[in-house]
Amino acid sequence: MALARDLASMTKDEADARRCSSIREVLVRDGLYDGSPHGSSDSPLTQEAGQSWRIAPHPFLLSTGQAAFFHSLGQHLLAFYQALNRLYLESARGAEPAWVAAYLDQGKPDSLVSYSRMKRFRDLLPGVIRPDIIPTEDAPSGNGMVITELDSVPGGIGVTGALARAYSDFDIVGGPDGMVQGFARMLRHHLGERTGCVAIVVSDEAQDYRPEMAWVAARLQKEGIEAYCVHPREVRFTEETLLLARDGSDRPVSLVYRFFELFDLKNIPKSELIMYSAKKERTVVTPPFKPALEEKLAFALIHHPVLAPFWRRELGEATFDLLAGLMPRTWILDPRPVPPAAVIPDLRIGGRAVADWRDLAEASQRDRRYVVKPSGFSELAWGSRGVSVGHDLPQSEWAAALDAALASFPTTPSILQEFHKGRQFELSYFDERAGAVVPMSGRVRLSPYYFVIGERAELAGVLATLCPPDKKVIHGMRDAIMVPCAVAAQQ
Repeated sequence: MALARDLASMTKDEADARRCSSIREVLVRDGLYDGSPHGSSDSPLTQEAGQSWRIAPHPFLLSTGQAAFFHSLGQHLLAFYQALNRLYLESARGAEPAWVAAYLDQGKPDSLVSYSRMKRFRDLLPGVIRPDIIPTEDAPSGNGMVITELDSVPGGIGVTGALARAYSDFDIVGGPDGMVQGFARMLRHHLGERTGCVAIVVSDEAQDYRPEMAWVAARLQKEGIEAYCVHPREVRFTEETLLLARDGSDRPVSLVYRFFELFDLKNIPKSELIMYSAKKERTVVTPPFKPALEEKLAFALIHHPVLAPFWRRELGEATFDLLAGLMPRTWILDPRPVPPAAVIPDLRIGGRAVADWRDLAEASQRDRRYVVKPSGFSELAWGSRGVSVGHDLPQSEWAAALDAALASFPTTPSILQEFHKGRQFELSYFDERAGAVVPMSGRVRLSPYYFVIGERAELAGVLATLCPPDKKVIHGMRDAIMVPCAVAAQQ
C-alpha cells in the first residue's frame, strides 16, 4: 500500500523507475538476482541461468485471444507427448517403422534404453512441459507463432514464479502464485497416498539453477509439501527407500524431481541408486528416465510423410494440423547416403529438391535460413548451446557446422530446422548506468509452463524473454528483458 501511494505521487518515469527498483530488491532478497552492478565482468553467474537481466516496470502483455491460445495449447502438447511415447514403444516392438526407435535411441547407453522400456515405466510422461515459442511474421500456422523446442526439464520455474509475484498488481497469466501452486498440484498427483518428502535433485551441471529451485522448495513448504533442494550426494540409499538427513533425522524420500539431464547420469553420484529405487517402485521419479521423450528430433517425426497416418490417428485432425503448423519443419542430419531415386522430404534449396545434406553447405545466404542444433543427450543440447544459424554464419563456418553435425551422428544426432525470424516488440527497462527507464526493441521468446496433473496440462505462467535485435538466438542473458506475461486490459 505504501508503494502504491508513493507511485501515485510521482511522474510516470519516476514511478516506473521506482517500480523497477522495488522489483530488483525483492529478487535480490529472494536470492534469484545478481545484486552486483549490471554488466559487471566479475559476476560468476552465467547467461543461461538468467540470474541477471534487465528489469522492466511492466509485464509483457498478451491479448485475451493470445492468453486463450496459451491456455488451450497445453492439452495439445500433452497429446503430442502421449503419441510420441506410443510411437516409440510401438516402433521398438515392430508395430511402427523400426527406424523411429533407432533414431530416438541413437547414442544412448543400452542400459538406459532397456531401463526406459521397462513395463512399469511404459505410460510415464514428464510432469512439466515448457515449449519455447517465437512470435513471428511468417509462421506457417497463420497464428503468428512457432514452437522452436519442447523442454521437459526446464529451468526458469523459480524465476517465473518470483517474477509473477513481483508483478502481482497486473493480471498475470496463471496468477501471482500459479507457478508454485501448479508445481504443488503436479507433485501431489504423483505422490498419491505416499508419505515422505520431495527431493528436488540438482546436479553440478545445472548448479546455476540451484538458487531458483531452492526458492521453489521453500515455497512448496508453505504450500504444505515437505520439499528440499539437494545435491545428488545428499541422497542416501537403503534397501527400503531413499533418505535425506534433515534436522537431525532421516526423512524418507517419496518423490525425486529430476533436475538434471540424462546425458549427465555418469557424473551424478548415486544416480544408479535413484534408478533402482524407482524400478522397485519405492520412489517416484519425475520426469522419468526416458531419453526418447527428450529429443528435439521428435519435431522431424511429426513432419515425416510416412508417419502422417499415425499422427492423424493418435492426435486427431485438429491437434495434428495445429502442431504441424506450430512446429517448424525439421530434419534429422543422418549422414547415410540417400538412394539415387530418393530425395530428402520437403527440403529444397533455390527451388531444387535436395538428396545430399552437403548441398546445403554451398547454399547462398538467402537459401540457408536454417538452424543446426544437437537433438539431445549432450551437454550442447540445452541452454541454447551448440546452435548454428545458417544465414548468420560465413559460408565456411556454416559448412563446418554441417560437417560436424553429420560426423557426430553416431553419438549425438543433430537436426536441421527452419529458421523463422521473430517479430519485433518494444519494452522499457531500467538502465542502471543512465539511472532512467529507457525503451528497447527486440525479439521475444514466450515460454509457457504447463504442469501435468493426470490427463490435464495446466498453464501456470508464461515467461517473456526479449533480446536485442542483433541476437539471433533468444535466451536468458544480461542484455535481455525478462518479465512475466499478463493479460492486457480490454478497452
